[in-house]
Formats: sequence, structure tokens, C-alpha cells
Amino acid sequence: MPKSNWSVRKVTLAIVLTTLAVAPAVCQQRVRLATCAPQGTTYHQGLQAMAEHWRQAGVELTIYPNCTMGSEPDMIRRIRTGQIQAALVTDIGLAEVDKSVTALQYMPMMFRDFSEMEYVRNQLRPELERRLLEKGFVMLFWADSGWMNFFSRNAALRPDDFRHMTTFVSASDPAQLNIMKKAGFPARPLEWPDALTALQTGMIDAIPTAPMIALSFQFNTVVKHMVRVDWAPLVGGAVISKSAWEQIREPLRQKLRQAAEDAGRETQKRARAEAEQSVATMKSHGMQIHDLSPELEQEWRKTAEGMYGEIRGAVVPADVFDRVQQLLAAYRAENGRLAQ
Repeated sequence: MPKSNWSVRKVTLAIVLTTLAVAPAVCQQRVRLATCAPQGTTYHQGLQAMAEHWRQAGVELTIYPNCTMGSEPDMIRRIRTGQIQAALVTDIGLAEVDKSVTALQYMPMMFRDFSEMEYVRNQLRPELERRLLEKGFVMLFWADSGWMNFFSRNAALRPDDFRHMTTFVSASDPAQLNIMKKAGFPARPLEWPDALTALQTGMIDAIPTAPMIALSFQFNTVVKHMVRVDWAPLVGGAVISKSAWEQIREPLRQKLRQAAEDAGRETQKRARAEAEQSVATMKSHGMQIHDLSPELEQEWRKTAEGMYGEIRGAVVPADVFDRVQQLLAAYRAENGRLAQ
């Protein structure tokens, strides 16, 4: 072979090898993920960042936001039938898989701050993920969106004020509906996409949700009052079906899980920060923010604790409910936190 031809072939081979090294991975696996998170929000952006890392690893992640795949229970059913493979859901959706996860969100005013909630979640995480896996779901990441507060069309400060109002409850959440009614709060079950219209027409008067959700869904255009009571954390995470997960090669799963954990951590960080930013934004547009005095906070806490008898066993499995209380007692004792 002439030397000149050999030199040309070596250069060509080098170019080909370099191109292969830098070219994006060809996607061999496709995953469809649904969520009720509105397009463009922190949650959606977090999923998009995760999707880009997955694409580079060879897995195509298609995201369906805005409840286009139905309610959260609908998404879980679609995963079970193979129509989609994954979902980003709140505790409502996760509870469709296993009720034990309700311990993170369905115990109002159980956690005093994020540190308590995170401690309990981290302690329960191995057991919760084991239970989810037994039901055919792999947990990709956990996250929260800050605290749910109470928003209302008219001024309301005390629990008694909300007993004269009709409060929104997700139609996918019958347990929460029963809890609210037991507490004396008239509630109307509706789907999230219908909540704004219901507020506009007077079908409902109040809605408990996180500030960023209130702003994203434009509830602030109707409700003009917010009670800053840390009722419960808005907890959730991303899940994928066990069957879809196991179709992915084992070494690749570690990369995908790490990308998911990173996305969840960043989403939670941004969501908590945006909660306060959302409050400031809504306040600048005329919403009145009502902070609680120590006396009012105790009044709300008494109302919340009065629900525990209805929650334990009926909503949150009794063993998990008791475990949360034990963990909190130990954490508070270790950190010198006096009982309230």
C-alpha cells in the first residue's frame, strides 16, 4: 500500500474514532413520564435537566406535564398498564402504590420545620422504598415543595373561620376529604385543573396548597388572603415501573439514578426558595399575608392534633404513624427541643 494512502486512512480512522467519542449516545430505551406539574415550573425544569442527562446516557425520557395524562391516580394506573413508565407525583399518587408514604404529608403540623421532616423522611426512606418496590415501583428521588398554607377569597385567620367556607380537596384524595370533614371544614372534591374556575365562580372559597403552586396555577388572581400556617409539607417524588427499570442495563442504572437524585435535590432547593419568592410576588400584587401569633398557632395545632385519631390507622398505617412519633421524640430529645 502506498505510504500516502496509508497516511490518509490513518487520518480518516482518527476522525471516525474522535467523532464516536464525542457523539451523543444513541437512545436504546425510551421512558414516558407524566406529571401534573405545570410546564415551565421548577418541577418541570428539574425533569428536563434529568431528561438531558438520561439522553446522554442513552435513555430517551419524554415528559408529559400539566396533567395531560390525567390525575395522579390515573398516572399510577397508566404505569401499571404500561401506557407510561414513570411519573412525578405528590404523596397522593404515591399513596396509590402504598399507604405508608402518607406519613410524610397526611399528619398536619406534625413536623415543626424542615429539619424534622427531613430527618423522619431519611429514617423511613429504606422501608418506604422497599414497600414501593414490592408493589412494582422504583423510587428515583424524593423532594418537597415547602409547606402547604391556607389561601382564601375572604379574610380568614382561625380554624373556625374556615368552617364557614368551602375548601378545595383533590378529587383523587378521599382520605383528605374525610379528614377535613371530620375537622368541620366543608370541602368539595375537584381536580386540580378545575380549581381556578371553581374559585372564580365561588364554588369553593379556600384552598390549602404551597405558595409556588398557588402562583403557578394563578390562584392569586382570585384568592387575596394567605394564612402562614405550616400545615403540612407538600411531599412527592419520581417513580418508574420496576419492569421498565430492569430493562435498563445495570451499570447504566447507576448513572440514571444519580442524575435523578441530583434533579430531585436541585428541584427541592429551588422549590423551597421559590416558596418565599412566590409569597413576596403575590403580596406585591395585593395578597394579604397573615402571620400567626403564638396563640393562633396553638389554636391551629390543637385543631391538627384533634385529627390524629381519625388519621392513625384510617389514613396513615398505625405502625408508621407510631414510628413517626417515636422518631420525632428521639430527634427532639437529642437536639434539646422542648415539647410544645
